[in-house]
Amino acid sequence: MKFVISAGMIGLLFLLNGTAAERPRVREFGIKIGVLPTGPLNAITDVEGVKIGQVTLIRGDSIRTGVTAILPHGGNIFQEKVPAAVFVANGFGKLTGSTQIEELGQLETPIILTNTLSVPTAAAALISHTLDLPGNETVVSVNAVVGETNDSMLNDIRLRAVTEEHVLEAIQKAEGGPVREGSVGAGTGTTCYGFKGGIGTASRVLPEKAGGYTVGILVQTNHGGNLRIPGLSAGDRLREILRSPAEDTSQEGSCMVIVATDAPLDSRNLERLAKRALLGIARGGGYYSNSSGDYAIAFSTAPKNRIPHRSKQRIFSGEFLANQAVSPLFMAAAEATEEAILNSMFQSPSMTGRNGNRAPSIPLDKIKSMMEERRLE
Repeated sequence: MKFVISAGMIGLLFLLNGTAAERPRVREFGIKIGVLPTGPLNAITDVEGVKIGQVTLIRGDSIRTGVTAILPHGGNIFQEKVPAAVFVANGFGKLTGSTQIEELGQLETPIILTNTLSVPTAAAALISHTLDLPGNETVVSVNAVVGETNDSMLNDIRLRAVTEEHVLEAIQKAEGGPVREGSVGAGTGTTCYGFKGGIGTASRVLPEKAGGYTVGILVQTNHGGNLRIPGLSAGDRLREILRSPAEDTSQEGSCMVIVATDAPLDSRNLERLAKRALLGIARGGGYYSNSSGDYAIAFSTAPKNRIPHRSKQRIFSGEFLANQAVSPLFMAAAEATEEAILNSMFQSPSMTGRNGNRAPSIPLDKIKSMMEERRLE
């Protein structure tokens, strides 16, 4: 992988332990992940029509949690479903709605990410949202899709601070454009590799000869492992330099990965795409530990392949990419997931929460020193 340092970055961009706005994304920091180009925003919203809404809850000394909503399009998703799939690397989690996606290959609600004990609340809110949409007056079954990670190190999760109103607010606020990263929304109280984690996003755009399709990723990081950063010295030396008092390389946790693409994929190839997105966790040093909930949900926004809830036609005629054309999408998903995970940490300042527990920010000064050493080699 190519290693890049921009001349003007040293000194200006390495602001430490400040606000998320002061902290650079990994690519702005001078570290390039993979070989494919990014979209204009390097975010999941580079996939046309995708909208993101977030509500962040920080109260007193112990509430550090929130909600992130992902909408495949801005219409009535129940009436215009999209092809979708789920892949599970390690199933120690609570992914509500996964079995119907697996059975029917379609998504009919926004995807909500939150903390572990707020999954039922989020599902109830999603049901209310769907039932209240114009055109859904006779709907009697809703497959609400909610994923989670456990933020109880920093958040008093037993208080269940997330309400249905917070979930509905996140859905209502959803929009395209830049996506806030770090300690926001469902990533407010999460940790990653012993450092502060959170929400991260990235995208890749295929060359025109490969279809010109976009793959966008959004992650909620809360997992452990032995952190690896492309372009830096690997192995024990990296882990030693990046070690912090809170870091434990045997730490177990979870990571939710949301994959959006405008490529016309059916649910079978979306499952294959989701599987490759999870490679991004392994590329960064995660290993799907025993109590880790590592899930990927993938969906396609291709307009011709939307699935009507009710149709007078017995035959559904969509347009789907052939198997031999999907490999570049697989590369895009792996690269973008790896970068999104690093963005979730690079954008997160240190945080103190429940019982005085502290998650330090990833030490950009130490990474900077390693980059300079590498540049002089």
